[in-house]
Amino acid sequence: MKTANRQPGFRRGYSLGEMLAALVIGAMVLTAILGVYGQANRAAEAVLDKIETPALATEVLQRIAEDLDRTLGADDNVTVQIRNGFDNGFVTAELIVRRILKDAENKEQTLEEIVWRGAYDHQGAVPGLAIYRSRTGVGFEDKLLDARRENWESDYTFVPLCGGVTYFRIEVPREEGAVDRWPGPAPPPGVRVTLSFARPYETVRGTLDVLDEEKISRTIAIDRIRAIRFGPTGPDAGAANAEDTQAEQGSRDGRGNVQPILPTRVR
Repeated sequence: MKTANRQPGFRRGYSLGEMLAALVIGAMVLTAILGVYGQANRAAEAVLDKIETPALATEVLQRIAEDLDRTLGADDNVTVQIRNGFDNGFVTAELIVRRILKDAENKEQTLEEIVWRGAYDHQGAVPGLAIYRSRTGVGFEDKLLDARRENWESDYTFVPLCGGVTYFRIEVPREEGAVDRWPGPAPPPGVRVTLSFARPYETVRGTLDVLDEEKISRTIAIDRIRAIRFGPTGPDAGAANAEDTQAEQGSRDGRGNVQPILPTRVR
């Protein structure tokens, strides 16, 4: 039986099985690399969220505190309205601070009106709320910007400040708890603003909530002259409040005026 001699210079190529094996091994290595990269990327995003989220929340709370700070010592011509509700299941709130000024004809004019409002963000990448701020009145915050504003822009007074908010609530702290509505006209002694950017969970009522440890709160005093007491809410609340009443009565001076009580830091 004769066999054909191989021609000089002929080289044997890779078989189909060898090529498939190489492709499978390459795909496995590439999958492993992508998995490690994705895990590292998620870890970096989690670290950035922990750093940037409190900073953004603190910035929003500071802006609200600065707006409320303008009402100090102006209880006669300032009204504060607070309302809480739900928007697409998310807890949201609205804060309206209005300063009234009477002109020469004794007619009330709105000197300044600041509105903070949370609304569902339909254009957001993830479901959540967007916090808007509006300021109207006699004076402008930026005269150059308002002078160059187009006519159609004047109809959009609300400016979005941040998105991705999953919890936004404004309350009036009380010794027995908190009040989620304040119709006015007299301003409350202080407000507590709470917001969060954490992942929400669905409650038994079908609404969305966030874990308490994921919420960032700040209590803002509207009138710093008044002493704001925040008593405990529990079985010992009655005794603690009674002690506060006795302390307040004992702090009166000779004229019967209550001396301001400095807040103490709880350690």
